[in-house]
Amino acid sequence: MGWQAISSEVVHQGPFISLLRDSVLRPDGSPGSYEHVAVDDAVRVAALDDQGRVVLVEDDFYLQQRRVLHVPGGGCDGQRPRDAALRELEEETGLIADCLHPLGTIDPLPAVTTARTHLFLATDLRTGSQRRDDTEAGMTIQWRKLPDAVDAVRAGEITEAGSVAALLLARLIRG
Repeated sequence: MGWQAISSEVVHQGPFISLLRDSVLRPDGSPGSYEHVAVDDAVRVAALDDQGRVVLVEDDFYLQQRRVLHVPGGGCDGQRPRDAALRELEEETGLIADCLHPLGTIDPLPAVTTARTHLFLATDLRTGSQRRDDTEAGMTIQWRKLPDAVDAVRAGEITEAGSVAALLLARLIRG
């Protein structure tokens, strides 16, 4: 590695994120500083039913100032990614997956955070209990055939990085 951390200070500590400023030596040897966000890893779940449909959720996102269509998911909240994926799927959709297959892991913002997004394919779905938190009160559910969801990625209708990657990988695996 060309970067070397000398020291780190917490600039802001919130309930879900921290902003840090590190004193560093850059790859060229010059001193500098690097600000980054510390946040939990996340999960995204492409959940397919026996008809080849994927469940999508749509919700209001504050920073985008619009509703965002995406696959279920959220923060790991200290859980193993597999457990967090199963929890998020049931909380947001009321679905339980009897089969959960890892699709891979992405670094959605490698210049901003070390947080990774773990992607899963969920199948063998059955009904569970939906338990959304207060921030998800306006969340709605849509079902689309997997190829149609991939078309929505191409059309710019689905733009959230983890959802894009999960849907494309699910389509690649499922044919």
